[in-house]
Amino acid sequence: MSFRSSRTPVRFNSLFAGISAIGLMLGVSTASAEEVIVGLVTKTEVNPFFVKMRQAAEARAKEKGAKLIARAGKFDGDNEGQVAAIEDLISAGAKGILVTPNNSSGMLDVIKKARDAGVLVIALDTATDPAEAVDATFATDNFEAGVQQGAYARKAMGDKKAVVAMLDGTPGGTVDTFRHDGYLKGFGIAEGDPSIAGAAITNGAQDKGQIGMENLLSKNGDINAVYTINEPAAAGAYAALKAFGKEGDVMLTSIDGGCAGVRDVKDGKIAATVMQFPYKMASMGVDAVVEYASSGKKPSGFVNTGSFLITDKPVDGLESKDTAWGLENCWGD
Repeated sequence: MSFRSSRTPVRFNSLFAGISAIGLMLGVSTASAEEVIVGLVTKTEVNPFFVKMRQAAEARAKEKGAKLIARAGKFDGDNEGQVAAIEDLISAGAKGILVTPNNSSGMLDVIKKARDAGVLVIALDTATDPAEAVDATFATDNFEAGVQQGAYARKAMGDKKAVVAMLDGTPGGTVDTFRHDGYLKGFGIAEGDPSIAGAAITNGAQDKGQIGMENLLSKNGDINAVYTINEPAAAGAYAALKAFGKEGDVMLTSIDGGCAGVRDVKDGKIAATVMQFPYKMASMGVDAVVEYASSGKKPSGFVNTGSFLITDKPVDGLESKDTAWGLENCWGD
């Protein structure tokens, strides 16, 4: 006996149509069962800031029932690697891509390609140039963070004549420009001021921070204030200062708020740091992609995820938190 029936496909199709109709009446898409893919492209895989960002995004995606695909450049400044990563995520069907661009203007074409394909693109930590190249930016106000760093350094030094060294990150990124310019404003000097002894590119890495600081000290042993793009660079700078016997004579400050950096403030290696919140950026980014997948709603503009000055030696006129608070709220190991 045959179990086939020419009417079976009709009943199946009718049943499927009925389910679809019910789904539409209830406002539920039949595609909602598909797993939402969230892409994350960071500058590197090893910087503690981006490690925490990836961990936070993974945890949030799991909580939301989404799938995170994380990629990164091979090094800070690897624009081509990030472009290739976004290409891969588009092909993988990512509904949204969260990116910390190594070069703020070097990824515009691939970002446009993603958005043209219906992918939500959000910049985390580092804004694109122009900012409107992405749908939205979730980041620290890096200019203001730089102002906080510079203002603290100047006030803490009192009337002492400043000889400043600038340990910058990677050219081409807005985060580097904003922090650098913010520090100068907070310190009360302009680019080209004679009090600036020199600058070095560190790519935000400890080894390059140490080499850069050693080179600058070799040229000018009177340096007594050091701007650093982040805490790894500051750790390198401290190692160089210690080797030169100047670790107690220089106003070394930074930005990040990682637990290692806060401990360095507590131990007196760094006078102050400005804490930012990578886990907040990542969590908000995942939430935005999941919301977009569900409702089509897109975030827009710049969203400041906040920052706090951390020091155990506060100065008048600047709000700050001590390292006890910092260690309760820091990120990383």
